[in-house]
Amino acid sequence: MPDDMNNDLIAKAAIDRRMAEIITPVLEDMGYELVRLRLMSGETATLQIMADKPEGGIEVDDCALISNAISAVLDVEDPITEAYHLEVSSPGIDRPLTRLKDFEAFEGYEAKLETAEMIDGRKRFKGMLAGVESDEVLINVAEGTIGLKFDWLSEAKLVLTDDLIRDMLKARKDAGTLNESNFDEIDTETGSEED
Repeated sequence: MPDDMNNDLIAKAAIDRRMAEIITPVLEDMGYELVRLRLMSGETATLQIMADKPEGGIEVDDCALISNAISAVLDVEDPITEAYHLEVSSPGIDRPLTRLKDFEAFEGYEAKLETAEMIDGRKRFKGMLAGVESDEVLINVAEGTIGLKFDWLSEAKLVLTDDLIRDMLKARKDAGTLNESNFDEIDTETGSEED
């Protein structure tokens, strides 16, 4: 199991970690990575799985393939005794950051980080990611650059900004995974009426 799996950002509860142990090898064999897993209770439990390709750009068809493969494995392993729904999704543009490598990959983008314990009187930090140094995530906040140990983090996600959207769409276009013909045409006329 990868070292990052020891962190609660991918799988928080014990049942989540058990599920991750079952699902991770299946995803990796298919060429995907587990970003986050949560078993949510409710009238009917929901198993939420967020996956991605190592280079990014997971699509709806990928989610369907993953769903089918994971359903088959879970039917055999049977770790959830109650009825549940399976949801497989992509991380999205304002993705959660769950692995140390995510903080390196998204250096220079704005993020919100939350620690499990108070650090210098606060638990929430918002600023520009400044990379990784050893086991610390660096973030530029108003007071300057600070380092937070990866294991201290309880939540971390990118902030949806114009720069992030532009760069992610450009990366998908450059990779050939963005099909602009699927976009609806936007009417750019001002709509002013003539007298």
